[in-house]
Amino acid sequence: MDRSQGTEAGLLLAGRYRLGDVLGRGGMGKVWRAHDEVLHRTVAVKELTAGLYVAESDRIVLHQRTQKEARAAARITHPGVVTVHDVVEYDNRPWIVMQYVDGPSLADRAKESGGEIEAREAARIGLHVLGALRAAHGAGVLHRDVKPGNVLLARDGRVLLTDFGIAAIEGDSTITRTGELVGSIDYLAPERVRGGDPGPASDLWSLGATLYTAVEGRSPFRRTSPISTMQAVVTEEPPPPGRAGALAPVITALLRKEPADRPSAAETERMLLEAMEGRSPRAAQAFVPTQQVSEEILRGGTAVLPHPVVQPGPPPAPAPRRSRWRTRVLVIVLAAVLGGGAGIAAMLYAHRSDAAGSGDGGTAAHGGRTPGPDTSKTKPTPTPSSSGTVTRDVPDGWRRVVDPSGFSVLLPEGWTRKVTDNNIDYSPDGGVHYFRVSSDPAPDFDNSYDHMTGLEKTLSTRLPEYRRVELNTNLYRDHPGSIWEFTWTEKDGEARHAIDQMYFEKDGGPEYALYMTGPADDWDETRDRFNAILRSWRPPAEQ
Repeated sequence: MDRSQGTEAGLLLAGRYRLGDVLGRGGMGKVWRAHDEVLHRTVAVKELTAGLYVAESDRIVLHQRTQKEARAAARITHPGVVTVHDVVEYDNRPWIVMQYVDGPSLADRAKESGGEIEAREAARIGLHVLGALRAAHGAGVLHRDVKPGNVLLARDGRVLLTDFGIAAIEGDSTITRTGELVGSIDYLAPERVRGGDPGPASDLWSLGATLYTAVEGRSPFRRTSPISTMQAVVTEEPPPPGRAGALAPVITALLRKEPADRPSAAETERMLLEAMEGRSPRAAQAFVPTQQVSEEILRGGTAVLPHPVVQPGPPPAPAPRRSRWRTRVLVIVLAAVLGGGAGIAAMLYAHRSDAAGSGDGGTAAHGGRTPGPDTSKTKPTPTPSSSGTVTRDVPDGWRRVVDPSGFSVLLPEGWTRKVTDNNIDYSPDGGVHYFRVSSDPAPDFDNSYDHMTGLEKTLSTRLPEYRRVELNTNLYRDHPGSIWEFTWTEKDGEARHAIDQMYFEKDGGPEYALYMTGPADDWDETRDRFNAILRSWRPPAEQ
């Protein structure tokens, strides 16, 4: 298969699994709906795409992790864990054939509901996820990537946990390299960010962050960059959940910074059961962080304590000590980010456009996802290229083009250059499909999001049947940016699809816009090319 052309629907894997439409995608891969032509059933097939354009050593590690995901899931027998049916080899890559779940992920549900998942329903979901985790832990498997995007909500009411791609299996030698952090950062337990060994309590912390997102509609620790997000996980307390009701103290208990301070799985189960019934779990009070009580409140021998009732604890650390701690955290975070080399990039912040604050659209074995507009300006949406990875290998049929304006990028052979209105276009077919680069050395907007929303107001009135798929802030190469995806219909009836990644290279500019468009009927292929191009992009300053 020519990798530059991408995987196509209709492909038959192992003489058995016929690929259909794409259910989801992310920085690590895509999930396809497929038909098992032997057993005549619908399955989900996970394709690993992250390894297509990376160095051979990184590709080997990614493929090992895919095999490990299948082994991890196969060790667990539980109705709340997505079943792995098969692992096949195609194009020198492993493909995982999984149980198909008809329904959205928790990330999708939270996005659609605007964070208004009722607390009792969130507690029910949490109970099912906890059951799956207890089965995994009992089989010697740590999930290590519990997040809303990996919790699937079947339309018949079942809740399933998927994507054991970075699981730790008891007895296996590790395939995580020194200094490398894997997983969705804002759902990583503090001990993992600090470089400690994870345990079952780490998965429970991630469950707490997932439940917070379910009821509040936002991640409790997501910040504007990977570094600040990890620092928040380690040093900051989440804002008190305002919509969690009886579930609030359970979430607080699970999000304790130290693993020993969190409730056990059995204690968590009892508390979630009470929350699901609408009763405030009294046992959760023992795990809620200590609150300080002023002398004025205690005067006269009567204390009127704020909810929840806890005993006063030691005073906070002196400011200089806290400063040293924060510095130490930052050093640890930087070491974790930089120590893994280029291979860490897709793992560290691979999730794309999860409106609930984390999610990986390419790892959920589910159907029924309907992309919709997201007008949130505050939710970062990292893309597969947000890590700063610069592609070192050139895929077959591609070449690095050094443009006369100074930037360079990998493009398929045969694409020709055209300049129109200060835009630089590269196209393989005279403009039916094209990649465009625009730059502004002194932008009029303070950020790319405001720039995009301004453009949208104009284009939405000019483009027939305009529909926004996504417009979100994000991080591209650790620079603040925004991503905008939309569709429209030309006057001749042709359906078109486009995507635009804007970012500021530094404060005040220059601002770059990397844009790609093509017919809607082959958008998956065009989007795959765009992802590869984004990974290879080098602005003039990096030449």
